[in-house]
Amino acid sequence: METLRRHRTLVILACSSVVWPGAVAQTQGDDGAKSTAKHMETLQRRLAKQEQQIEALQRRAQAQEVRFRELQSRSQTSPARSAPGPRAEIIRTAARTPPPPTEAAPPAEAGPRPVRVGVAPAPAAAPMPPVAPLFDQPGILTPRGKYVIEPSLQYAYSSNNRVALVGYTVIPALLIGLVDVREVKRNTWTAAVTGRWGVTNRLELETKVPYVHRSDSTVSREIFTGSANERVFDTRGSAIGDVELAARYQLNEGKGSWPYMIGSLRFKSRTGKDPFEVVTDCVTRCVGNTTGTGLPLDLPTGSGFYSLQPGLTWLFPSDPAVFFGGVHYTRNFERDNLSREVLNGQREFIGSVKPGDVFGMNFGMGLALNERSSFSLGVELNSIGKTKQNGQPVVTSVRTQLASTQLGYSHRLSDKTSLNVVVGAGLTRDTPDLTLTVRLPMSF
Repeated sequence: METLRRHRTLVILACSSVVWPGAVAQTQGDDGAKSTAKHMETLQRRLAKQEQQIEALQRRAQAQEVRFRELQSRSQTSPARSAPGPRAEIIRTAARTPPPPTEAAPPAEAGPRPVRVGVAPAPAAAPMPPVAPLFDQPGILTPRGKYVIEPSLQYAYSSNNRVALVGYTVIPALLIGLVDVREVKRNTWTAAVTGRWGVTNRLELETKVPYVHRSDSTVSREIFTGSANERVFDTRGSAIGDVELAARYQLNEGKGSWPYMIGSLRFKSRTGKDPFEVVTDCVTRCVGNTTGTGLPLDLPTGSGFYSLQPGLTWLFPSDPAVFFGGVHYTRNFERDNLSREVLNGQREFIGSVKPGDVFGMNFGMGLALNERSSFSLGVELNSIGKTKQNGQPVVTSVRTQLASTQLGYSHRLSDKTSLNVVVGAGLTRDTPDLTLTVRLPMSF
């Protein structure tokens, strides 16, 4: 507006400078009167034309002021976006936008040329915030065309005074028969390699290949004997575990007050050593011997059953924290005509067995400590149904509740590599007392 006022003042001064010499010429004679009058008419027409141009400039300035206020209000209502401020955007747009075609004034009398303010481009959707992973499903998806290789190592320890750890490992051989077990100490090491591929920015495929090493120490006494002394029964097992395949899809962009929603589908095979393939110690079926522990001589490394797990994960960023959680349902499929091998090579027919289905949920919070490190805290709950044999619940099988608390820490070693450490503690008797997981995801 100040520029327009100065422009009008310059025009009036220019006109005055032309009118004053004309008045002097009029005093010199009647011959110059006619030329002076004609010159005055020309100046009046030019002044009227410049007045029209000044009014057009005023209208454009008012339109720019309205546009500026609109951009300013948008920036105030969208604080989460990282777009530049409206005033800086106006300056940059004015610098690169050519002025509209207008009827130009004489160069000596023209002021600053008007420009048109452009519309700031809409910023791209913000990516999902990274958090230190606590559970099997990661928080963010792999970008399109990228690969992630994640080697991991997990250690789990549990101590229980019961053999039937329903849901921890599905081994029907441990659930059938009268076995007096006082205490079981179990150590499990699982080394795995996980590969992820970003098919699109919203779709990710995953493959996980584990290798399991287990060692159990059981303090017990043999049944049907008069011995009052307890024995330690040590067993071990090492082999490939159950290979898993998974797919995850981002359902929305997390705009407004909505969290990011990710649907997943996980399939678990039974490539590990089958519980029905290992040899079981005698209980009642060994010829000439009715004693024994009833425990497998070699530990299985797989569940022996196919399973399918649909799930839903959500992440809600709330600076400076990120809240997350999820629900899932695991369907275990039944197997028919099963039998186990006992000592001395005999087979004991079991029939059909179906492990109980699992309903689980988890929730937690992630907090960024700095630009390279983050900390997470969460809780995981699982409810496991009864195991059925030949269509009927096993006598010693009950619904089992598993709960654990998880503490996670993530540190970015480089732009493509991170180190994740998760420590878990069991909250129920059937949950492992301690779990320690180390992951090293590397992107390509």
